[in-house]
Amino acid sequence: MKNSWRVLSRFGLVVMPLGYAALLIWQEWHFRERLAAPPLPMAAPIPGPAHVPLDAGAVASVLGLTQGASLLASAEPLTLQASFVLSGGVSRALLADDQGSRVYQVGERLPGGSVLRRVEANQVVLWNKGREERLTLRPSVARFLRKLESPGDTQAPAVSTRFLRPVSGPSE
Repeated sequence: MKNSWRVLSRFGLVVMPLGYAALLIWQEWHFRERLAAPPLPMAAPIPGPAHVPLDAGAVASVLGLTQGASLLASAEPLTLQASFVLSGGVSRALLADDQGSRVYQVGERLPGGSVLRRVEANQVVLWNKGREERLTLRPSVARFLRKLESPGDTQAPAVSTRFLRPVSGPSE
């Protein structure tokens, strides 16, 4: 019994490498046969459908936008006091009503039920009942900087030379 196992193991040690070598030789022969054969002719590519650009008006109407129409004035009882337009963030608007003023950001719901959709430099666009409305910035009646009235004869103010010369003493 011991002797038969020994013979089988020796036989396996000889047959396995020879079988693997035969497999590699067969794969190499098959590969070279395919290289020697003429290549198959390529079929002509099937032309795809012609590229037709999208109609911008149709896309805008699907998204609920109007094309080239001017925006209606908003019926909201709000006043735009300031707009803060940011290029790399969320823009905000300072809106006032009869209860006070508050800063709103894009996407927030306003007290009247509309939504702040877009903030521009001189107006904000609201989304109210399925349409866009515009709320414009009204310039204030009073000017921020007022021009001072000058007297009839203008005299140059006397400039004190005390501040033009350094003060003697210990330096800082």
